[in-house]
Amino acid sequence: MININLPKTQLGFFPTPISELKRLSKKLGGPRIFIKRDDLTGLAFGGNKTRKLEFLIGDAVSVGCDTIITGGAEQSNHCRQTAAACAVSGLECHLVLGGSEPEIPKGNFLLDKLFGAKIHWSGEFRKGEKIPQITEELIQLGKKPYVIPYGGSNEIGIVGFVEAVNELKTQLEGMNETISHVVFASSSGGTHAGLVLGKYIYNQNYILIGVEIDKEEFGNLVYSDHLLNLTNSSAKSLGVDHTFTKDDFILKNEYLGEGYGVVGELERRAIKLLAETEGILVDPVYTGRTFGALVDMIKHHEFGKTDTILFWHTGGTPAIFSYAEKIL
Repeated sequence: MININLPKTQLGFFPTPISELKRLSKKLGGPRIFIKRDDLTGLAFGGNKTRKLEFLIGDAVSVGCDTIITGGAEQSNHCRQTAAACAVSGLECHLVLGGSEPEIPKGNFLLDKLFGAKIHWSGEFRKGEKIPQITEELIQLGKKPYVIPYGGSNEIGIVGFVEAVNELKTQLEGMNETISHVVFASSSGGTHAGLVLGKYIYNQNYILIGVEIDKEEFGNLVYSDHLLNLTNSSAKSLGVDHTFTKDDFILKNEYLGEGYGVVGELERRAIKLLAETEGILVDPVYTGRTFGALVDMIKHHEFGKTDTILFWHTGGTPAIFSYAEKIL
């Protein structure tokens, strides 16, 4: 057991609920399925980034910063929750968003503006590539900026998901339930790394299955290498005496479709299926793709009928409103 003693700012409502998807399980004729509702974290329509931001904002405040800067795509869930976290914490927020400003703000970008974020458009760059330049400009203006990496995925941010494993453990014990698999979206790496590290620390036996969302590489690294490096550097920073290997990761990359943010039939069917059977919404970019992958894996008998699966809903629901014509 380790003692996580890092600065933390309370931003969300935890633990997030777990419920069984009985109608869905019956319809699919497959294993029992539970859902972990991180879309209900309570910050700006919820999402998994709230867990990371509690530690990232806590660290920024502890070192005396007054300005947060981060980046992502126009419909970034991470940027939306960061903007809200800054509003709650009294910090100035700068978002570096890929693309160019749309004529009408929708979805997450509308919320960014409502939370008072200052927007910098970066064209083809959507992973914060222009952050160093903007950070220098803010310093010249007398600001004390704190850079949060893409997706909040660094050694500080992933602690939120190390803690999430302990949260899940406590909930399952209280429910007298065990699970065989956890299925979740894997994109910037922080959620996946935190779950792998937390599973090791808290001695959990379920199988973690990350569904890859993005085809792009991280600098000169393929995503799987980035993920491994992030997990090992985070383990070291927490004093965990263990070295992870690629054998510790299951990363499904066969559901990438046409790429990041491109909605296909997999996502459309998944969004409609969960909405119509359980009244739960998933987003078109992350959870829609991941849930579609889960349904496909069940249909191809990748799970046994006696398995119990937990789908970790990482949020992103506001993006639905900017993808309406592609979903329906």
